[in-house]
Amino acid sequence: MAQEFTDGNFGTDVLASDKLTVVDFWAEWCGPCRAIGPVIEELAKEYDGKVNIGKVNVDHNPEISMNYGITSIPAILFIKNGEVVDKLVGAQPKSNFVKKIEAHMA
Repeated sequence: MAQEFTDGNFGTDVLASDKLTVVDFWAEWCGPCRAIGPVIEELAKEYDGKVNIGKVNVDHNPEISMNYGITSIPAILFIKNGEVVDKLVGAQPKSNFVKKIEAHMA
């Protein structure tokens, strides 16, 4: 299951992690966000133990959203060793997520 990242745990769970972390910035009221929700959950199961995958609710965690300049959601950041290494914006097919994950896992 996808983790829930918050203003409180982002530093330890994402930035300090030595694994690739996929962060989905979303909100309850966002239709495209809800559309990719099941894809994020599938990826979390498939890459369990290899990649950290989680979500940030932008309404509840404004600090992280501001820090990363999130203006459109869904926005998916791929973070490794504390740095953003890739990004997707908008609803995307699962294959796009897999390509980015595979490219940055090694």
